[in-house]
This record gives sequence, structure tokens and C-alpha cells, in this order.
Amino acid sequence: MSIGTPDVLWRPDPSRVGRSRMVAFRDWLRAERGLDFGDYDALWAWSTSDIEAFWGAAAEFLGVRFHQPPSRILGAATMPGAQWFPGATLNYAEHALGPGPGKGDHDLAVLFHREDGLAEKVNFGELRRQVAGARAGLVALGVRRGDRVVALAPNTPRTLVAFLAAASLGAVWSSCSPDFGARAIADRFTQIEPTVLITVDGYVYNGRTFDVRSTVEQLRSGIPSLKATVLIPYLSDEATLPDGPHPVVRWDDLVRHEGSLEFEPVPFDHPLWVLYSSGTTGLPKGIVQDHGGIVLEHLKMLALHCDLGPGERFFWFTTTGWMMWNFLISGLLVGATIVLYDGSPGHPDLGALWRLAEWTRVTYFGTSAPFIQSCLKQHLQPARSHDLSALRAIGSTGAPLTPEGFRWIADEIGHGVQICSVSGGTDLCTAFVGSAPDVPVWLGELSCRALGAAVFAYDDEGRPVTNAVGELVITRPMPSMPVFFWNDPDGARLHEAYFDTYPGVWRHGDWIMITDRGSAVIYGRSDSTLNRGGVRMGTSEFYRVVEGFDEIVDSLVIDTSGAGQPDGELLCFLVLAPGVELSTVEPRLRAELRSGLSPRHVPNRFIVIDEVPRTLNGKKCEVPVKKILAGVAPDRAVSRDALANPDSLTPFLGLAKT
Repeated sequence: MSIGTPDVLWRPDPSRVGRSRMVAFRDWLRAERGLDFGDYDALWAWSTSDIEAFWGAAAEFLGVRFHQPPSRILGAATMPGAQWFPGATLNYAEHALGPGPGKGDHDLAVLFHREDGLAEKVNFGELRRQVAGARAGLVALGVRRGDRVVALAPNTPRTLVAFLAAASLGAVWSSCSPDFGARAIADRFTQIEPTVLITVDGYVYNGRTFDVRSTVEQLRSGIPSLKATVLIPYLSDEATLPDGPHPVVRWDDLVRHEGSLEFEPVPFDHPLWVLYSSGTTGLPKGIVQDHGGIVLEHLKMLALHCDLGPGERFFWFTTTGWMMWNFLISGLLVGATIVLYDGSPGHPDLGALWRLAEWTRVTYFGTSAPFIQSCLKQHLQPARSHDLSALRAIGSTGAPLTPEGFRWIADEIGHGVQICSVSGGTDLCTAFVGSAPDVPVWLGELSCRALGAAVFAYDDEGRPVTNAVGELVITRPMPSMPVFFWNDPDGARLHEAYFDTYPGVWRHGDWIMITDRGSAVIYGRSDSTLNRGGVRMGTSEFYRVVEGFDEIVDSLVIDTSGAGQPDGELLCFLVLAPGVELSTVEPRLRAELRSGLSPRHVPNRFIVIDEVPRTLNGKKCEVPVKKILAGVAPDRAVSRDALANPDSLTPFLGLAKT
């Protein structure tokens, strides 16, 4: 089957392609391996068929620094359980801070801006000095290899320093954005039993300041494994915390320690950080990724696919609670300058990030599809009001970018700017469908599948299909796949999350179409994760707050931004107890959601219904309702025979998109 070819919005410039790392890699393969690939498609096909040869070549070409070399590239090739580079030792922080092009002491490592104008520049020499001090400070607090260091901190240079210091020791990192509520943070941090908590006193967002010290005190008293808290004064230099139940160390005192910058060699599969699932089906799952897999995967994506390196300035709007923060800071691996921003993307107006791009001369600008949609709806023309001449690429993720969003970028940012719409996941901390410097951009499509990512669309029978929508699967292992889930000793939860449907094949939970050009279209997730303003959160966390109210019998939350409406609403449907009026409970409900989860997860509307649609085994029908609201016919969205209360669908039909 073939489909019509959409408009080409961007074509690679031959002169730039010739200077790209992607072409350099193909030239290297020809010279060093005797492999000649005429185009990207041929290279991708080899990278996903002979995965051991590809990842070994990528590690050598990209300069992975092994202290102890591996005995081979791939020990076991099964999923789950693939064993990458057995016997090898290395350290992520060494790849970020060690010598290399663009990493001289006077080369710029970090540009930081906060929404209220606070700004900072950090060169590589100063970054190394601060990491060395923080490393020595963590050692003085008793942190050792394998211990967990957690941070309730925004996207700032100090947070970066703390992470690199922990990684240099072989400690395991985890972070949450400070606008998360106490319960959401505790659900994540408590399960990994951290040794040290690094926290700010508060944060700035949308023109306001928020003191989080009451949340910090709840965490300190509720996590018995903590031995110390490190306080970063972010709102006030005079901020303090009480010493009990364990010591409090101020940030300046931590980094004042004398120590050399060293890097603990750890096995390739040694845990680097813990990210988290959305918590849709219970407590958020702790997703553990390793030093080696992240180093290699991020080098591949940033050097080859994003074509980043010395002289480039890399920005992505993110919080520390989203995997894009982890991806952004890996720009240091390739010698790029990373641009960190803390605050609202819409304060004082939607021009804030475009002004940032002008001030910092960003070359690769990353954001979300809803942000692009908002700019489109407000008729912004950034290229006319700002000097964006340094900008060569726009990255978009977090939701499918609409064709109108593609056109807006081309028209209002520039037809010479590459549109890098990408899709991946926290699960691998990368994009596995996206862009490449030598592949065109077609309207509404992600340009290609990433090297080493054997991504296919499976039909209902588990067969790969082209030019048809199917289940997104990955058929061969990748190095950044989770090493394990935290507190999952037999691997049962990891297997259930990805491998239950197709044995030995990763099922990701997205709907995708692969075209005969090798490009892709993502049609949204097949789960019900809430992703509001860069903060991912599952519905179960939402329900724990809402249904904690005596006045609320049952509830259903739907994020319509994932239902064909990129700028859609967050809707909360409520079944109220007899005699209760919505007006009596809504103000307290909004306040509790704001404080317990995050300000972004306060619904646009609360709507009273008689009952929540449920399956025969009692599960809430989130995905079917989401489809109905997107305009899918009810009989296509769900089988009424599968419902315990089929008439409960009636109220949603009147709200359906037409």
C-alpha cells in the first residue's frame, strides 16, 4: 500500500550535510570497517540488523572512554535481559567533564536564565571546580558508590553540579521538580531510600515565588534513610531549615570542600539515575538506566542525529522531573553549551523563550508541541520580532506536532530551520523516532527511525505493517533500555510493562504509522498519562487526591491534549455524594490538587456525572472516554458488552469533538 507524499518543508543543505557527524560516521565505517552505505535508510537497516557491529562501531567512533575494555559488545541479545559491553567500566561524569573538543577550561559549558532575569554563565573550568567540591562534600556526608542522592530542585547550574558530583562517585541520582506536591515527591523518593536530599527553599514561576520548605520538612521526616539534607538558597540567601531529624548543610559549605575531580569506574550497567513512570496503575515505577547505556545512546542522538558539538548552543524547555532534562544536560558529552531555563514559558508572555533564544544565540531549540500550538494560536512571528539567525533546528516532543504546527515553524521561524519532531520515552531516556541531518522533513511527519532503533508498527496479529497505523514496537535491544525497575527483584513488573503482549518484543504503548519513505506519524499514546506543561503524571496519583474527599464518590480524569487536541483541556468528571453541590467542594479540590500534585494538574473544568464508565472487572474506562471526546464513534471506541454500565457513556457523547 502506498500513500500520497506530503509537502517537503525542509531539505538538507548539501554543504552542511557534508560537514555533519552523520556523514563523518559513514565515511569512518567505509574506511575502518569496509562498509559503504549510500544513504540514511541503508545505514539504519544495517544498524538494526547487525546491532552488535553497529553499537560497537558507534562506541569507537563517538569516543566512549572505557577504563576496562569490554570482553565483547553484546553478551546476551534477549529482551528483557540484554547484556551490553560485559566487563567494561566507565563513568558518565567523565564523558561530560573530561577533556575533549569544546571543553577547554575557558569554553562555555552552561548558560542559565530564570524568568525574573537572574542569569549565570559557567565555563568548563568552573564547572569542574564546582563538581570537585560538591563531590568531596558528598563524600564527607557519607555518600558512597550505589547510594542514592535525590534532588528537589529546578533546572539550574547547581542542580547540574549536584548530579555530576553524584555520578562521579557512582552514586545513583533522582530528581523531582519543586512544583510537585509532597505526596507525588514522596511516592518517588521514598521507594529508593536515598542517603542525601538536595533541595531548594522555593522556586519562581509565572511571576510568583513559592516557598517549598514545608514540603521539604515532610520529606525529611518521612524518609528514614536520609542522613543529611543540602539546602540551596534559591529565593533567599537567608533561608534555613531546622537541623532535626538529621543535619542540614548549606550548598556553599558543600562545594567549599577541597577535593580533586575523580571519576569512579563503574560497570557498563551500573545504575546512573532513576526516572519514573507516570504512576497510572499505582505508585510510579522507578526506571533504572545505566552509565554505559546512557553515555552511548545520548552520544549517538546528540552527535549524529542532532549534529551537536563544540560551538553549538543546545536548549530544551524542561523541568528536572521530565526526562528531557536528562537529555538536555547530556549536551555536555559532545562539547556543546547547554542553555538552562527556569520558569514559565509564558511569563510575562509567550515571547519569553524566543527572547531567550535571541539572547543566548541558541542553535538547537527544543520545546513541546503544545507550546508550538500556543504560539500559532496567538499568531506569534518570532523571526520578525527577534534575531534568531543562529537557530538552525527546532525540536518538538511531548505530544504529536500537528501539521499546522509544522507549517507555523516553517513560516514564522524560517524555511531554513530543520523541524525535528521526535518521539521516545522516559523508559529509554531518548527518542527512537525523530530526525537526522541528511533526511528531509515532510509535513506532519517524523523524518526517520533512529539508528539502532528497530521500530516497527505491528498490526493486531503482531505483523509489521507499512503505511498503516499499528502498535509501536521495538524488536531489537537498545543499550539505554532499563537495567531494571526499582524493587522488582525478579523482573516481573518490567516484563509486564513492555513484554507481555509480544514475547521478546518491546511494546511501547503508542500508535504509529511507518511510511514507505521511512518516516513516521505518531497518533498518541495508548495509555492515559497526563502530560501538562512538561510534567508527566499518572491518573492514579490524581485519583488518590480527588477521591480522598468524602464528598466525592468516584472520578475520571481525561487529558484531551492527547486526544487529537494538542492544546486541549484537562477535564475531571465527578460523581458526588448525595446532597453535595459542586460549588461547595470545587475550591478545596483545586487547592489540594495544586499543593498535592502540581499547579499544572488543576483541571480546566470539573463536570458532574452520575457514574464513571467501568469494565466488567471494575476498571475505569479512561482510554475509551478519551477516544469518544476526540470524536471517535462510541461503538469504535469501546464495546458496550465489555462495560458493567454501558449507559454511563451517554454524558460524554455531548462533549465529543465534532
